[in-house]
Formats: sequence, structure tokens, C-alpha cells
Amino acid sequence: MAILDCAIIGGGPAGLTAGLYTTRGGLENVVMYEKGMPGGQITNSSEIENYPGVTGEITGMDLMQPWPEQCQRFGLKHEMVEVTRVSKEGDIFKIYRGDGKVDEAHSVIIGTGSRPRRAGFKGENDFFGKGVSTCATCDGFFYKGKDVVVIGGGDTALEEALYLAKICNKVYLVHRRDTFRSAPNTVERVKNTDNIELVLNSSPEEVYGDAMGVTGLKVKNKDGEIRDIEVPGIFTFVGNDVNNQTLMQQDGSYLCDMNEQGQVIVDISMKTSCEGLWAAGDMRIAAPKQVVSAAGDGAVAALQAISYVDEKLS
Repeated sequence: MAILDCAIIGGGPAGLTAGLYTTRGGLENVVMYEKGMPGGQITNSSEIENYPGVTGEITGMDLMQPWPEQCQRFGLKHEMVEVTRVSKEGDIFKIYRGDGKVDEAHSVIIGTGSRPRRAGFKGENDFFGKGVSTCATCDGFFYKGKDVVVIGGGDTALEEALYLAKICNKVYLVHRRDTFRSAPNTVERVKNTDNIELVLNSSPEEVYGDAMGVTGLKVKNKDGEIRDIEVPGIFTFVGNDVNNQTLMQQDGSYLCDMNEQGQVIVDISMKTSCEGLWAAGDMRIAAPKQVVSAAGDGAVAALQAISYVDEKLS
């Protein structure tokens, strides 16, 4: 393969928008590396009501469905392969692929996003996929007419609690504080939903069950009292960890500067400390973790990459 004008790592809203803007903006040899189906983490979301111009109830999957086709119309190529590492030799980037091949690129835009964080209570890992989940859209249907627990206090936790309340008999919302880090409108909707019970100032202690899966969760309140909630399903939404493994070098250092949380340090143009490398979306510092913001990041990074490559090759 000839040296790519731009390699895009990740196929979420940031990567797809970067692919659209780089190809439409004149870069001819652009590849987006995404092992799975493009669309990113938002495809797991049950309802999007804050994407500009999109009205009515729409799922994350429906929102993202037309994006890849639009990008490919302008010449973006999609390689369904994992990128294990990106390094730089001289002024050329090396893209190490999961199939053993190594591609080369003049510039790189990385948008590998983040993944749901585990809440860290006893039994969580043992019962993950057997009653403990991080995706209400994927697994909510299994608990139709049953009781479930949602753990968390941010936008995602409250939105997914509302979604589950439509399917399930009852939703217990467990949060370690008595206030929520969520939009006031969402908090109001949760409080006005009859089958959502707020279990505040409480943390999950231990999930328990049998060979068939989860049967309950023990939660501890701020006074140390334990409450036993019998449910077959538990959904955790307690934040995300950055997918930054691709930027790690063989000596354990990173290709560019990161903060203590492992987020990529960028400037207002998504530029990293490594010349020719931009980071976009949930993996960058101060990311709002919204589809519209990730898409904006991808566009900004793409415009920078076009200028950089044009100057480099002129």
C-alpha cells in the first residue's frame, strides 16, 4: 500500500467526520481503521434527543446508520482491522495492524473513544454478562416486566433508567450522593417516573446470584446500613476509561503527551504534542462526551490534517 495521506484510527462520530472532511477536502488516500461496525459507543444508546436537527425519538444506531455511506461516497476506505500501535519514524507514521501488516501514513487522526468503567463492587466481574451489564439497549429487553437496578448519577445513568422504566416493572436508581450530575430536565423526568425508586447516598456492596445469573444486590448507605435489593439485572453507568492503548510505544511511553487520567492533551485545533497527530472525541482532555462535540472535533482535526499534508507534499 502506498503511503496514506491520512490514517484515521477509530470509526465513531469523530473518526467518521474526520473521514468525511479529509476526503471531501481533497486528501485522496485516506483509510479509516475500525475493526467493528462504524458508529462508536453511541450506537448502544436507546434514545437521542439532543442532536441538532434530529427531532423525535431516535436510537443511537439509527442516528449513526447513514454516516459511513456518506463518508465512503467521497472516497474514504474502511479497513475492518484492529490497530495495535501507532508509532513515528522520521516524519512518517507506522500503523501496526492486528493482522501483522504495517501501513505508513503522512498524518494520523485518532479517535478511539472510551469504554464503560466498572463500578468496582464485589462480584461485578464474576456476573458481568450474566446479569450485570453496561448497555440498557443491548440487554434491557431480557428484563421486560422485571425489577432492575441502575447504578450511577450522570446523564447516561438517568437516561438509561428512564429507558428501562418503559420496559421493566421497577427500576432502583442507586447513587452515592443525593444530587445528580445530569441535565435538570432529565432529573425532573426521573423524579416524576412512578416506577423509578431513588436509592440515594448509597453504594453497591456486593452482587450475588446462582448458576443462572444475578439474583440480587446489597447496597450500603452512608450510615453503614445494608439493604438487600432482589433483582435479576444490574446496569452500571459510572463513567468511562480512555482507549489509549494504540498510542503506547514499546518502551511503555506514549507517542504524545497525556494527562494523569490517560486522556490525550490537545490544543484548540485537536493537535497533540506529536507533529502530524491529532486526537478527537472522547479520548481527548475535557471531552464533553457528546456526539455533536466528537463530530466537531473530527472536522477540526481533518481541516488541520489537510493543511499539514498539503504543505508537507507541496
